[in-house]
Amino acid sequence: MMRHLVIFARAPQVGRVKRRLASEIGVLAAGRFYRSILFEQIKRLTKDRRWTIWLFITPDTALNHPAWRRVERRHPQGRHDLGRRMKLPFLSLPPGPVVLVGSDIPAMRPAHIARAFALLGRSDLVFGPATDGGFWLVGAKRVRPLPQTLFTGVRWSTPTTLKETLAGIPRHVSVALADTLDDVDDAAAYWRFRASSSVRSDAKTGAQSPGAGC
Repeated sequence: MMRHLVIFARAPQVGRVKRRLASEIGVLAAGRFYRSILFEQIKRLTKDRRWTIWLFITPDTALNHPAWRRVERRHPQGRHDLGRRMKLPFLSLPPGPVVLVGSDIPAMRPAHIARAFALLGRSDLVFGPATDGGFWLVGAKRVRPLPQTLFTGVRWSTPTTLKETLAGIPRHVSVALADTLDDVDDAAAYWRFRASSSVRSDAKTGAQSPGAGC
């Protein structure tokens, strides 16, 4: 059965993306960060043949934005609240398990996605916790109807977003948790990402960081 990987993405327009981050590091820096992460994520995930990629895009008028040229299957998110927009792919895509991810998760790799699909082999739903209390991934096996209460009454972008989401799921629905990753929404997460990127870059080139060997 076909596996569907949905990337929930916003058109990379400066001033309209990562607004919380932009308020702390500047509009241009936040815009450049989002664009680079988005492009790299699409490039990396579309190479993998284990799933079919779908882009669900906001605003609805941005379906033909140059950022999406690598992906043929594009859909508008619609103009509802976030919970209803996130439900749309689960209700509308062809049969098969669906995993939905955000577009600002720098550490996300195909192995994380593969593990989420594997968890759906024995669970109805899967969530990828984010370090800020939210979640960067949600997936459903889709062999039974999606819980009507899913995402109902959830306060988004808070330290309790995942906890509130899980609380709204009926007990008969089995849930698994995938890997915990950083959702870069504020300056603290941004600088953690920059620091870890520098460490990885030094390790690849064999360069020493300042003070190394002292």
